[in-house]
Amino acid sequence: MMATLTMAFGVLLVAVSLWGYLGAAEQARSATAFIPGGVGIVLLLLGALAYKESLRKHVMHAAAGIGLLGFLGAAARLAMVLAKGEKGVFERGPLAMLLMAILCAAFEALCVNSFIQARRARKSGEAPS
Repeated sequence: MMATLTMAFGVLLVAVSLWGYLGAAEQARSATAFIPGGVGIVLLLLGALAYKESLRKHVMHAAAGIGLLGFLGAAARLAMVLAKGEKGVFERGPLAMLLMAILCAAFEALCVNSFIQARRARKSGEAPS
C-alpha cells in the first residue's frame, strides 16, 4: 500500500511543478519550478522499487528520507520568502513551495505511521500489510 501512496505523492509533486512552471507568465518562468517534480520523480522511482518485497524496507526508508528533505527544503525556502516580506507571496512560486511542504509533510506522516504499524505487526507475529 505504501508503494502506491509513494507513487501517488510523486505524481502530485510532478503536477505541482507543471502547474508552477506552465502557469507562470513566460517571462517569470524559472527552472526552480521543477524542484518539486524532481522530488516527485525520485518518489515515483522508489515507489516502483518498493513493489519488490526484498527491497521494500530499505526503499521506503529512503523515500521517507526524501520526503523529509523535501519538506525541510520547501518549508525553509518559504520561511525565507515570508521573512523578507516580498510582494507576491500568493503568486505561483510561493504557493508551489507551500504545496510541496504540505505534500511532503503528509507523506512523511504516512510513512511514520506505516513504520509504527509494521513494527507492531512484527512484535505481535502478524504479517505486515
